[in-house]
Amino acid sequence: MPRKPTGHVVPPKKKGHSWAIRFYAYGERRFETLGTSEEGWNRNKAEAALRHVLADVERGTWAPPEPRVVDAPVKVPDFHQFASEWFAEAEVEWSERTKVDYGWRLTNHLLPYFARHRVSAITVEEVNRYRRCKVREAQSLRKARRVNAKLPKGERKRLPRPLSNGSINKTIRLLATILEEAVEKPYLDQNPARGRKRLLKESKPSRPFLQPEQVTALLVAAGELDSKARSGDTRRRQPLVAVLTLAGLRIGEALSLRWRDVSLGARKLRVADAKTDAGIREVDLTPTLQEILTEYRTRTRFSKPADLVFPTSQGRHDSESNVRSRFLARAVEIANEDLEERGSDPMHAVTPHSLRRTFISLLFSLPRPPSVPYVMAQVGHTDPKVTLGIYAKVIASKDDHGAALDDLIGIMDDPISDRVRGAV
Repeated sequence: MPRKPTGHVVPPKKKGHSWAIRFYAYGERRFETLGTSEEGWNRNKAEAALRHVLADVERGTWAPPEPRVVDAPVKVPDFHQFASEWFAEAEVEWSERTKVDYGWRLTNHLLPYFARHRVSAITVEEVNRYRRCKVREAQSLRKARRVNAKLPKGERKRLPRPLSNGSINKTIRLLATILEEAVEKPYLDQNPARGRKRLLKESKPSRPFLQPEQVTALLVAAGELDSKARSGDTRRRQPLVAVLTLAGLRIGEALSLRWRDVSLGARKLRVADAKTDAGIREVDLTPTLQEILTEYRTRTRFSKPADLVFPTSQGRHDSESNVRSRFLARAVEIANEDLEERGSDPMHAVTPHSLRRTFISLLFSLPRPPSVPYVMAQVGHTDPKVTLGIYAKVIASKDDHGAALDDLIGIMDDPISDRVRGAV
């Protein structure tokens, strides 16, 4: 006859320990933990639990509790490792421009701050601290630039431009995109960088375009940089700025342009590599641009039909960031010095895209402006709202551009101005 199950209650030895029961079941001595006094266990409750267990043993329905499986601790990577792996996996789906942009945001801003943070340790407050840090950096840089501007020209330093609120927000949005994958892993319960509260208030961009006098100063400044370039340099600054300003090409379109797509005799330029179907188009060359490109082709080492029009010194495709930071920014500095000496308004926030907008504004500023569909076809616009928005700003301008444009872009087939020609 099987032995009748017996057992007894084991009280906690000290505060914080658990009540337990010890009993015989199926020929073996068993031990089961119940809970602490803080969890509501006492002798009466423990004895009741023992009676229930002994009854189940006698009926043959009791089974020992399954051992609790403890998950192995997950090793959480730091932000540098996690972001680097994310970038390497995702970049295959991006355009070259996106790679450069995201790489810049990561390398120059997010990684210097978050690199050693464990992904799971990035909190809302840490994101807010990052935002405040970027705002302080921008304020300090603006102050340094104001002091630098008051120094004699020979003593001035080349300081980087401070980040705008919009640029800081772009880094936070990229952080949110990266951490979204960390939520899926899951290393985070929720995304601490997501939401409008993490972002700074942005002022609506003015999206300026240049006035004819500023365009002339910029072309002259780019030509001066070409004339002072080291041996082996392709000296493409002025031709490239001219194409962006007087043909309205996007920076990516200009850097992908090949000589087989440029017909200097017919004064035509074909954009074959564009981001949209509407972007594939034929652009009319002004006499000024025709002359600049003709002179440039006679001296460049890369003049074959298949060659890039604006390559690096090795004949390779140049990067958009290189054009912005090295070519255009320096040309704007020189041009502004010239404009200020002559008492004219300097240029602000000049980008390749603002030069494209300048091209549209120049067309609409002509004494007999072309039709909106013609301008849209020249720049590859599909939405007339964009083109008409620039047109409205030109019409609202109080300046009379007509006579200046005759000299600038040669609408009456006048030769290129002596100033632009002499700068090359």
